[in-house]
Amino acid sequence: MMAFVLSLFAARLIQLQGIDENDYARMAMQTGAKTLPLQAPRAPIYDRKGVELAETVDAAMLVADPSMVKDPEAIATRLQRRLGVDYIATLELLKKKSTRYVELARSLPDKQAEAVVGNLNSADLGGVFVYDDAARFYPAGDVAANLLGFTGSEGEGLYGFERALDSVLAGEDGSATFLMADEQQIPLADSTVTAPVEGIGVTLTIDQDLQWLAQRRLAQAVSQTGGSSGVAVIQDVKTGELLALADYPTYDPNEWMATAEENYGARALMDVYEPGSVEKALTFAALIDAGYVKPRTRITVPPTLPRADTTINDYFAHGTLRLTAAGVLAKSSNIGTALAAEQMPIPQLHSYLRSFGLGEPTGVGLIGESAGLLPDPADWLPISRDTISFGQGLSVNAVQMSAALSAIANDGVYVEPSLVRGYVDAEGGFDPADTPSRHRVISTKAARQVARMMEGVTGPEGTAPLAAINGYRVAGKTGTAQRASEQGGYKGFTISFAGFAPADKPRFLVYVVIQEPTDGSGGGSAGGPVFHDLMTATLDKYGVGPTGSRSPALPISW
Repeated sequence: MMAFVLSLFAARLIQLQGIDENDYARMAMQTGAKTLPLQAPRAPIYDRKGVELAETVDAAMLVADPSMVKDPEAIATRLQRRLGVDYIATLELLKKKSTRYVELARSLPDKQAEAVVGNLNSADLGGVFVYDDAARFYPAGDVAANLLGFTGSEGEGLYGFERALDSVLAGEDGSATFLMADEQQIPLADSTVTAPVEGIGVTLTIDQDLQWLAQRRLAQAVSQTGGSSGVAVIQDVKTGELLALADYPTYDPNEWMATAEENYGARALMDVYEPGSVEKALTFAALIDAGYVKPRTRITVPPTLPRADTTINDYFAHGTLRLTAAGVLAKSSNIGTALAAEQMPIPQLHSYLRSFGLGEPTGVGLIGESAGLLPDPADWLPISRDTISFGQGLSVNAVQMSAALSAIANDGVYVEPSLVRGYVDAEGGFDPADTPSRHRVISTKAARQVARMMEGVTGPEGTAPLAAINGYRVAGKTGTAQRASEQGGYKGFTISFAGFAPADKPRFLVYVVIQEPTDGSGGGSAGGPVFHDLMTATLDKYGVGPTGSRSPALPISW
């Protein structure tokens, strides 16, 4: 930027000396001037508190004037050895006599660029120069990498929000025209300068501290279970804002070429899976809202449930059980859920699940999000209602499921999840993003009844006592489902845990998903502790204390 300012100053000096700028423009046309691009400063990406997650820093680039290059082969060889640039591509640029400006390497440290040019000049290999440039830098390394993405060699966004909001962040490049004399630039009048326009900054909903913690805690859990990948979501149930969206494996966008391409995208939006028993919370929410069951409704659960040409089983062997609807959810009984769901017509259940946001993209703004799959009701078989009621036969992404469960926590109102909080102009002015849409899915009464039922999951008789947080009422649900293989059939499992707190006055939801664990862990034993740690940290950071009330006990059996 300093070089740009000095160029303008020199141009003004020429005018003051009484030489008309039009004369210089004509001279430029006659003698062959160089027009150089002036790259617009790429705007930062911030977390919700204004911490820079992506920024533009000063750097240098190497450019050449092919008309001044006498030994292109020698220069290409030295640049290949010193910088690792492609020899053939560099040679072609240096031999391009139709132009007086080519870019050889960008985003270099200043000292490195100067050393390279000094080495060339000392070997009498002129025609290569150092110009100001800029480089994209991610101060927190891998934190939120799968959301941020990265930029390419020309400064263009390639993944994440760097790509999705490229036109917003990039601004508009300018240009400046120079004459050359004895290998020195002589700036023309300022009418030959088009100043670059800085891009607009983006403020995400992400909390850098919680994002860092979520990534570390998730990585630990995936490693301990021998899983292949995982995601963790922290969401504000009132606003829909995502405070953390962690992926594992991840990468450092400063060194993005050092990792596999499959790790670049956000698995929480791109990776779809059958949600398993977490889905049961949505099923019971629909059943209670429509009046088919109540938390204390008695359900006789047999050891197995024959259906058409198959048999539905529970994950645990048992004789005949006499459970309440609350007990079916607490024990995560597939059989009990299917028996309860058979009362609801297929189109009605489909309508509820669609209203919870399943089967369509969340619209958080990242490219490549999967809509998941919620089959059309006309395609459901009788067995489909059974399997979908307990989370198989449909697919979701993690943000979809988080938003759906947040609707239960938010007194039955679905709030569109969001990752962008607003935009920041060059003067620091803030323009908030559009208000997320919202709609009612179930009644307030039904939502609160389901929340009470979900409290039994984290109780001593539930499937996730490890998710309980001392002093707080916690509502939750475990999930285990077979994972569909790309080759057909199933391979391994998806385990998960979702919960919100305080259960009687919900503020945050945490959802943890681990793919293909190999140690036999379930959603409660593996996901529950991660939920505990992330929810505890979130409640503490945002000053949300226990409500002081006690959970009214719901009977599990009868």
